[in-house]
Amino acid sequence: MDVSEAIRKRRSIRRFKQREPEKEKLIKCVDAARIAPSAANLQPLEYIVVRDAETRKKIFGEIKWAGYLEWNPSEDEAPMAYVAILKNKNISSNGKYDVGLAVENMVLCAMEEGISSCIIASFDKKKVREILAVPAYMEIELLVALGYAAEKSVMEEMKDSIEYYRINDVLHVPKRKLKDIIHFERFTEKLNK
Repeated sequence: MDVSEAIRKRRSIRRFKQREPEKEKLIKCVDAARIAPSAANLQPLEYIVVRDAETRKKIFGEIKWAGYLEWNPSEDEAPMAYVAILKNKNISSNGKYDVGLAVENMVLCAMEEGISSCIIASFDKKKVREILAVPAYMEIELLVALGYAAEKSVMEEMKDSIEYYRINDVLHVPKRKLKDIIHFERFTEKLNK
């Protein structure tokens, strides 16, 4: 699979088979995140890989899932691993670009390994900090839920709304049309029809 195909194929998955991803594959995904570009090459990010069933269950309860759907996966659809992305505040007070680049590397690598993912920013950071014993000088930036997909997600051209929706157990994810967001040489107004 080439890079363009991988980018188009990767979708957020929120229902997982209850089969654990192999530790070696998770390590490969973190390694892909590790080698992502870093502003001034400061490399402030660290990662906690969570595979323990009890810890996963605690984290699962602190996540807000799929806001547009007003739905949560059941415990028997829960992710089988998480990676917490941490930023060392002693190294960098910023790091949002590092986080985005690292996470994209991670989820594309996971997809290549047959592992689905969901990047999560909506969770109780205080409680997850306690669960994972994260020290105060580390900031929890994101969680990445990982596992083998138990649902299908498809991208489609946006018609009237950006809100994703489910039909017949398939998650549909509208994306803005390229012609509506691309500009050449300078910004040009688009006429809404």
